[in-house]
Amino acid sequence: MSRVVQARLDEETDSLRSQLQQQLGWSNSKIVREGIKAIAYLLPRKGRRKIVGLGKYDTGIPDLSTNKKYMEGFGE
Repeated sequence: MSRVVQARLDEETDSLRSQLQQQLGWSNSKIVREGIKAIAYLLPRKGRRKIVGLGKYDTGIPDLSTNKKYMEGFGE
């Protein structure tokens, strides 16, 4: 499933492409592929945000996050 992309580069962009090619030893195709992936990674994701570690640990207390009695003395 090959897709062909053609692009016209200005002098500055072509210079950057050439530098990347020399430094990394990548083909023009790989430079374009990795560039697209890098930009996509930086863009905000659609959908719900996820909290790292959410649901990872089970305390056995069903109302731990909402019951104020568990916060008594916290931070003293």
